[in-house]
Amino acid sequence: MAERHYRSLLKAISWRCLGTLDTMIICFIITGQLKFAVSIGFIELFTKMLLYYLHERAWNRLKFGRVLPKEDYSI
Repeated sequence: MAERHYRSLLKAISWRCLGTLDTMIICFIITGQLKFAVSIGFIELFTKMLLYYLHERAWNRLKFGRVLPKEDYSI
């Protein structure tokens, strides 16, 4: 069972949006500077989305830890 590329891409986008929001909040709490927090979040959004997509596709090529469902061919 393999995932299609668009599924990996959508997972990467949704995960990065959540992760970027977290990064911006933490950065704002630490620095108190909204502009700095948004700048870091914007850059981080795209770099980590690309890394996640590549990571997901690499793992999708591995059979490690996968179990194919048993099909029942009863007649």
